[in-house]
Parts: sequence; C-alpha cells; structure tokens
Amino acid sequence: MHTILNYSPNFDSKKRKPNQIKFIIIHYTGMKKESDALERLTNIKSKVSSHYLIKNNGEIITMVPDLYEAWHAGMSSWKNFNSLNKHSIGIEISNPGHEYDYKTFSKNQIQSLKKLCKFLIKKYKINQKNILGHSDIAPNRKKDPGEKFPWEYLAKFGIGKWHSILQKTLTTNRRKKINLIDKKNFFINLSKIGYLTKNSTKLKKDKFLSLIIIAFQRRFRQELINGKIDQECLIISQNLLKN
Repeated sequence: MHTILNYSPNFDSKKRKPNQIKFIIIHYTGMKKESDALERLTNIKSKVSSHYLIKNNGEIITMVPDLYEAWHAGMSSWKNFNSLNKHSIGIEISNPGHEYDYKTFSKNQIQSLKKLCKFLIKKYKINQKNILGHSDIAPNRKKDPGEKFPWEYLAKFGIGKWHSILQKTLTTNRRKKINLIDKKNFFINLSKIGYLTKNSTKLKKDKFLSLIIIAFQRRFRQELINGKIDQECLIISQNLLKN
C-alpha cells in the first residue's frame, strides 16, 4: 500500500498487538485549509493525530504506524468498548466540515479510502460492522464524517454496514409518526447496533437522545436529519439488526 510518510508525534509509545485492532474510525478534518489540518495533526501541542490522512487529491499520508495508538477518537464508545483509540485505526479525510462550508468528498478521496480500508480489513480481519464514523462513537460531540459521506456506496464493497430497504419503502415511511413503545424499541435497537444510549454526559436527557438520533440519521438516513424518530428510522434500525 503506497503512502507518503509525514509522522505525527501524537501517539502512545506503547505498541499494541495486531489483534487489538478491531475498528476503523472515519473522520473529516473540519478545517478551512488542508495545509492547516496537516499542521494540526502533526503538531505536538495539538495532542491530536490519526493513522492516515487522505488529501483532496486522493494522496494518502501515514502519520502514525498502525500498531501505535493515535489520538483521534477521544471520549468514545461502541457496544462494550470505551475509549476507542485503543482498538482502532483512525482515518482523517480532508474536508472543511460543517463549520466551514461542508462539501462532497472527491472521487479520488473515496477511491483511496476504499483501497486503504480494504487493505486494513484484510490485514487486521476487521468486521464490516466495525467501520464507523466519529459521530457514531461520540454523538454528543461530533458530526463527522457527516451526511455527505457515501456510506451506502462503500457498503457495497464491505466497508461499513448499510440497510437493504427499497427507496420507495423509505420515502413512504418518512415523517410518519410512531408511538411510545416504538420509540422505546428504536433506542433498544440503537443500543444493539452499538450506539451508547445511556446518558453519561452533562446534557439533559432529551438533548442527549436527540443527538443520538441525529448521529443515526447522518449515517443511515442522510436525506433528512431532524433529530426526530419516524417510521423510516424505526424500520432502518430493525433492518440493520436483521442483516
């Protein structure tokens, strides 16, 4: 796998075993300029890094070798894993993000990501379900890689999960109200998928749950992100558990 080396000092010096790597976490850089993002990810003062950065032109930069823990996930959880840095490889994709005119990822970026993920999946035997976005594992803090990230396309190549519901069924159920039992079941489904649904933050319960719904929608229902559970969200959550 050809990459450019530009090492970051921001990692734990203790090496981990290959079988500890269970996840790939995808981020966007969220900075106006690509050069600023690269500077931040390699600056000792920033205390952030990732294993790889995919530039706008599709070039891949290696910043932290796989067997060291890069500082990319922060406070995070998925299923019974906490602090996902220990168990993951972080991939940053150059994109200004929601704060600075969020844009569609380039074809070159997605093709490079596809190659890189396939390589890592094979090397570390990573389960398709364990390829996640930063917002999946830290929904109260993060929005990346966001609703313009092509999860559906990548799932066709075994990179991340997607549902198998027809578009017509989805649109028919969009904005259809659900009852309280269905709402409860939706959060049970989310918990089974991997989202942390117990509020351990300082946020009010309603705000916390709304952010979880938004994270789910950014990932699996990208056409409408409103923080409200409807029939469409419910059937997507059910379908994901079946597959």
